[in-house]
Amino acid sequence: MLIAGIMAAASLVALLPLFASYCGTVLSSARREPLSERVSTLIGSCDGDLAAQDFDRALQLVRLCPEHQVDRAGVRAVAIYYRTLQAGGRLCGRLSPSFADWAERECGDCTRFVAVVLDRSISSSRSLFTRPASDHL
Repeated sequence: MLIAGIMAAASLVALLPLFASYCGTVLSSARREPLSERVSTLIGSCDGDLAAQDFDRALQLVRLCPEHQVDRAGVRAVAIYYRTLQAGGRLCGRLSPSFADWAERECGDCTRFVAVVLDRSISSSRSLFTRPASDHL
């Protein structure tokens, strides 16, 4: 039982860099996508800049929209990554302010990713409702 626990812990530690790399790739793709003003306003950003603090609001709004199968895994992974970054920033932030700054920027990128998913979902829903009824049949 002890050996199984050690192997499981070692496997999780080995998967962390892969998970971080995956999340980094997902976040970098969101940086390149334009974000509509309506989504920035909907999330609550007055000046159009999304902050790390807007993540929970953006995530709630994404959960209200119909989900796309493509985005579902990415949203879950980014939410886990965001929570991990927040915890790491709080724990290590006092020891390393540069790490805290980096974690804050990454959390902001997480917010932007969720906002891009929200924008896609809204656009998809709008196009679905504007198509003629004969296209749905």
